[in-house]
Amino acid sequence: MATQALRADYHGDRKDTEDKFHGAILVYINWDKHLFFYSAKAFPLDPNMPFAAVLEHVIGTHFCQHPEYKNINWDTVEWTLNNEPFTPVMEKSLTENGFDHKCLLRFKTAEASSFEAAGI
Repeated sequence: MATQALRADYHGDRKDTEDKFHGAILVYINWDKHLFFYSAKAFPLDPNMPFAAVLEHVIGTHFCQHPEYKNINWDTVEWTLNNEPFTPVMEKSLTENGFDHKCLLRFKTAEASSFEAAGI
């Protein structure tokens, strides 16, 4: 939800525009139904990096502390990008996969649906 000023004459500068990320794009990543991670995590990523690198070095590093992470079958994960169904092409870059600045990547896992069905 966008923030709205109380005064019509207020015009602040946005601090998270793409030009302020030195060539990177801001990508939010969320593991659906896993409240162990209460919100999407934000990562400034090189738009030229292949999706396989995101899976290994970003998702693999930042979500692996969840007890069910090791049980994920990545072949059956359901992905969405900006709330649209998404099928990543591992060897293609983020740009080629349709990522843009401040996009939201979500993944849903069937076999790891939430720790012991507790929603965590």
